This record gives sequence, C-alpha cells and structure tokens, in this order.
Amino acid sequence: MHAFDVLGDPVRRRILELLAEGEHASGAICAVIQREFGITQPAVSQHLRVLRDSGFATVRAAGTRRLYAVNADPLHEVDAWLDRFRRFWDQRLDALGTELARGRRQRRIESTPPGPDGTGPAADNSERTAE
Repeated sequence: MHAFDVLGDPVRRRILELLAEGEHASGAICAVIQREFGITQPAVSQHLRVLRDSGFATVRAAGTRRLYAVNADPLHEVDAWLDRFRRFWDQRLDALGTELARGRRQRRIESTPPGPDGTGPAADNSERTAE
C-alpha cells in the first residue's frame, strides 16, 4: 500500500498523531479512536494492522498488552516526496514574513510622535542641557 493511501484515512492519521506522543497500548488507542470516530474495536484493530503492515507503526508485546509506536522510516519517504513541493509554500512564507515586517515597521512609524515642526519623529532632547 502506498504511503498516501495509508495516510489518506483520517482514523489512521489520528492513530499516528497519538503514537507521535509516545508508545500507546492498543486498548488506549482503541478507547480514543472509538470515542472520536464512533467505530468498533475490530475496526480500530484493522487500522492498526494497516499501519503495522505498511511499516508506519511497530508493535511489541508487554505481557498481555500490545504497545504501538511510530516507525519514522515511511514518514521520511513521505517527507522526501513532499520536498519537491516545499518551494511553493516556502516562497509564500517568505512573502508573508516580508509583509509582517512591513506592517511592524509601519506601526512603529505611526506610533512615533511627530517632531517639533509637525513632521518626522520627535528629536530626543533628553541629553540636552539648558543654556
């Protein structure tokens, strides 16, 4: 199964979000997913199996519990694929940064009191002594 087929399902994405916080027991995952999505325990187990079989999650036994964790390797592949598209949003983020700086600069200029002639910033007379 292709990585985006796995990640395309909102239940599996949510499970991965939970696992990104740290290792979770299958019962804890089931409780959250059942509450949020209203699906059965067998349906959650099927999603866990897809994540495990596709390599996105690992599982280990701890007594009678099954503990799931994220396996980052497939996520690196997704990241590498997305890398060719980053330039599109990086340019927009750079432009946003420029506009934010321009707005801050404009607010500073507008909040500076005018000088004695009514134009430009007021002169700092704090170091002048009376003559």
